[in-house]
Amino acid sequence: MKLADLEKSMVINMKKFDEAYEFLKGMYSDGYFPDFLVDKIKTELGKVVAFLETGVTDVEQIQEKFDAMTIAINDLQEEFEENDSEIETAARDCIATDVIEILNWFEIDIDVEDALGERDW
Repeated sequence: MKLADLEKSMVINMKKFDEAYEFLKGMYSDGYFPDFLVDKIKTELGKVVAFLETGVTDVEQIQEKFDAMTIAINDLQEEFEENDSEIETAARDCIATDVIEILNWFEIDIDVEDALGERDW
């Protein structure tokens, strides 16, 4: 296979995430969660999406990216508490819903519980 053909096939296999999808919709609509902190979680989700849009299919690499995202969200807990909020049930459900959407969109065979396995919220 020529390099040009290989590059063409790689582009075809790269999939862009749905630009119309609204991340963390429930958190943004709930005044309990400060928007600037929800933005930080959205940024972490966006990093995973950007990684997946490169066309990576290795499940181990993908899990590592979800682990890094989850650890970064774990690190926000104190900041949430300082702002009279916390990553609690509604936030967990909202984040998990978005992770499920990402997994389904990119057809990744990882369970949401595994994808968020590093969480301590």
